[in-house]
Amino acid sequence: MSAAHTAAVCGIVLLDKPAGLSSNAALQRVRHLFGARKAGHTGNLDPLASGMLPICLGEATKIAGELLDARKQYLFTVHLGERTVSGDAEHEVIERRPVPALDVPAIEAVLRRFEGDLHQVPPMHSALKHEGERLYRLARRGIEVEREPRAIRIDEITLDAWAEPRLTLRATCSKGTYVRVLAEEVAAALGTCGYVVELRRLWTAPFEDGAMISLEALDAATPQERERWLLPIDHPLQSWPRIDLPADAARRICHGQPLDLDPPQARPDGDSVSVRLYGPGSRFLGLGILDEGRWLRPKRLMELGL
Repeated sequence: MSAAHTAAVCGIVLLDKPAGLSSNAALQRVRHLFGARKAGHTGNLDPLASGMLPICLGEATKIAGELLDARKQYLFTVHLGERTVSGDAEHEVIERRPVPALDVPAIEAVLRRFEGDLHQVPPMHSALKHEGERLYRLARRGIEVEREPRAIRIDEITLDAWAEPRLTLRATCSKGTYVRVLAEEVAAALGTCGYVVELRRLWTAPFEDGAMISLEALDAATPQERERWLLPIDHPLQSWPRIDLPADAARRICHGQPLDLDPPQARPDGDSVSVRLYGPGSRFLGLGILDEGRWLRPKRLMELGL
């Protein structure tokens, strides 16, 4: 693949990450298959987990940070009656408790208590840092440190299946939600303990209906077939206000110059707002900040727009 073609690879791939592979390893394989010079993803998935991992290639990496706060939906199975040190099946069982007699109405009543705004203490087996070191590395050495609770939101959590000792749950939640911790808390509320044995991310916003592709399918595809799985850079930004600029204004904004829009773009509150910018021919230029409906300044520009 030529250097010119390598530099031109831009877009977003909705990868169906397999279990057993880290997010970074999956990202590097996709980057290699597409021949992209750079790549990034919009939210880590544990090696245990499978499912949607949006991967940004080329210039699309510039919008990856804008997608990190997105809502996500998970399908996960909890094994009740046992607890592991990590909250999943990767480590040994450290506690066993009897599982009380449970039926579907009782389980659903408990799940309703977990919907809404909550606080969650991140697990030691996580990638968060304490004094510059990953928590999971401390945990591997038997060191536990205090972690501050974090605000999260569970929009909905429902029961998909119950066959003792395992229940399968579906949760739609905010960024920063640790499903392993949620599973442990649900198990405790049911009067026992538990850990996650299967975890799959069904979607991450705004790709709720996006079609995913596996690494195996990408590997078997021709370069032309792979390109059909590349979503445009601006695909996840459709809810952002759009501003189309004439050639002269587009050229100025692409050189980092602020603009005084005439006529102003109406803003009922006058606050600053992030916008997507387009030049002639609907060429996506990048992201901007609009102040008071009038003052437009560049925020993050695409090289392909220059």
